[in-house]
Amino acid sequence: MIRLMLRAALVAAPLLMCPLAPAAAQAVVFDPSNYAQNVLQAARALQQVTNQITSLQNEAQMLINQARNLASLPYSSLSALQQSAQRTQQLLGQAQKIAYDVGAIDRAFQGQYGSVSVSSSDAALVTQARSRWETTVAGLQDALRVQAGVVGNLDSGRTQASTLVGQSQAASGALQAMQAGNQLQALQSQQLSDLTAVMAANGRAQALSDAERATAVSEGEERYRRFSTRSSYQPSTVTMFRGN
Repeated sequence: MIRLMLRAALVAAPLLMCPLAPAAAQAVVFDPSNYAQNVLQAARALQQVTNQITSLQNEAQMLINQARNLASLPYSSLSALQQSAQRTQQLLGQAQKIAYDVGAIDRAFQGQYGSVSVSSSDAALVTQARSRWETTVAGLQDALRVQAGVVGNLDSGRTQASTLVGQSQAASGALQAMQAGNQLQALQSQQLSDLTAVMAANGRAQALSDAERATAVSEGEERYRRFSTRSSYQPSTVTMFRGN
């Protein structure tokens, strides 16, 4: 019995020597250095997040700008320009008598212009002269019609130019500005085409008039030859002014 009590005392002795402190009595230790490091790490993490947000915003703005640069111009003057060009082309295609064709011009000049055939009758000469006069008048009319058509295109051209300039100034990106510039160049090309058409029509009318006059000279010479070689004609001296 004594031995059992001694053994129990020996087992309980270490427990009695290390008493347990209550939880409420434990002290909280504050480490300023560790706290500063934690705050610094948090600030760095926040800065990284801010940088990432800024980078995403820049990338989003870049995509927006690229989308604007790739946006097509919402206006096209192609249809109006094509209509103006077609009207002028139709007027040129309606040329009377001698058309704008090399073969037709060669055939007409071989038969109607140039030297007058000595074998042609007087009636044939009159008919040919009248045909040349009609061709010249038709050429002048064609030139006036082309001029009128080009003048009619001026209003449409002014409208298109004003609209395209406004579209260029309001362009949201590089592509829209470039497309507006291209359409303005197309408008200038169409206007140059109209000017070329007027010059061609005027030149045609002038050429027909000159050809008619040149042929009239040849015809006059032939008529004089025929008149002077008739048996009933006797040349004589004529006094234009009598002296006092």
